[in-house]
Amino acid sequence: MATEQKEITDPCAKYNEQASFLSKTIFASRWLQVPIYLGLIVVQGIYAYKFMKDLWYLIINLNEMDAKTIMLAVLNLIDVVMIANLLVMVTLGGYEIFVSKLGTKNHPDQPEWMNHVNATVLKVKLSMSIISISSVYLLQTFVNASKLPEKTIMWEVIIHITFLISAIAMAYTDKILYSTSHKNH
Repeated sequence: MATEQKEITDPCAKYNEQASFLSKTIFASRWLQVPIYLGLIVVQGIYAYKFMKDLWYLIINLNEMDAKTIMLAVLNLIDVVMIANLLVMVTLGGYEIFVSKLGTKNHPDQPEWMNHVNATVLKVKLSMSIISISSVYLLQTFVNASKLPEKTIMWEVIIHITFLISAIAMAYTDKILYSTSHKNH
């Protein structure tokens, strides 16, 4: 007497297979950001070119420039450097957080902040960079205040203060979230 063995099928197997495919697809979609980060590297090249061009202009015209013009030229160079630093932070940090690990652990040239990069650290670094860049612009505005309309100066100060308030609000929010999450663990 042969016994028929009934095949037991999981009624959710097809659903689980579809959910697994969907999950894998969504997880793999992070690689769509790679062209964006490569584009930011191209932008860094553009800023490096701009820096060298502005530096060369400063060098060859140094004898014709007064102290105020030199200071403005130097502030422009500092601005380019700060924007380039911001691009590096976004490129390295964003890739490391949202796409894949860079595999630079223990590399002698690895930036210190990369050892503990996460979305919160990156957000704080970005907000501080934006405030610093805004400060340079504001300093340039104050140096040229006699040539600018009062309304322009007012709006630049308001925008800078808005950046400061936003950074403080983000830091406070992170502090609340950090203290709440550590109370629960």
